[in-house]
Amino acid sequence: MRLDSVRGNTQKLDGGAMFGNVPRAMWQRWAPPDDLNRILLACRCLLVRDDRGRTILFEAGIGAFFEPKLRDRFGVVEPEHVLLRSLADLGVRPDDIDIVVLSHLHFDHAGGLLTAWSEGQVPALVFPRASYVVGEDAWQRALHPHARDRASFIPGLTDLLLATGRLERVRGETSELLGPGYTFTVSNGHTPGLLLARIDTPHGPITFMGDLVPGVPWVHLPITMGYDRYPELLIDEKEALLARILADDGTVFFTHDPNVAASKLTRDTHGKFTATSPVAELHWA
Repeated sequence: MRLDSVRGNTQKLDGGAMFGNVPRAMWQRWAPPDDLNRILLACRCLLVRDDRGRTILFEAGIGAFFEPKLRDRFGVVEPEHVLLRSLADLGVRPDDIDIVVLSHLHFDHAGGLLTAWSEGQVPALVFPRASYVVGEDAWQRALHPHARDRASFIPGLTDLLLATGRLERVRGETSELLGPGYTFTVSNGHTPGLLLARIDTPHGPITFMGDLVPGVPWVHLPITMGYDRYPELLIDEKEALLARILADDGTVFFTHDPNVAASKLTRDTHGKFTATSPVAELHWA
């Protein structure tokens, strides 16, 4: 089994939105903003080449599907599809990907499924052989979004995924497609049906934290995003999952932290969680 962190396109988003009700005087120490109040975020994916000969990609990042005007509006830094270049650096072609696992279908987690924007070209899926795993509740949210998050979904993406005939909509904690060694924690604080994948590895379990804990600052329980639908529920879900990971001596994987791909956890006598032993990139063989 081999695991590698994989860089996708980077993004700049409003720091106040990313840190919810945390005052700027605090969060700017963790994530210095630019002159537009935006902070730099990664869209990091996890590549697993498992002991059954499968190549599995956890998430696809934001990609480069936006037209230039929208790319600027949503702070996407690079015009090219960075994820594909990063996969190529690891010797992986788009048609090598067997399965893509999506925590949810917001554009900064699923946009990398699509080809880069080109004038007059209709977007298409970039992984021609892949099967796709997504939670049923997250799927339904994409089909029937709330006014609050409608702009977070990509029009037509669900149709493209359905048309492959290789879509598994997960209900519960396991996937028939993935099989043993892969389980999910289902979270609803950020968005309905967020799937947080736990992967059993020779180095111990690693959990893809998605938007429950997008980066190191959010490990601290009170820190939530303005994008979270139910912050108090999210905090309770976060505490339960982090406590389980710590008890199992597990590793947490961050999708949005620009500097840290993964870390271990500690918890002090006051109950505060802290990310420890951080690594900028993850490469486990």
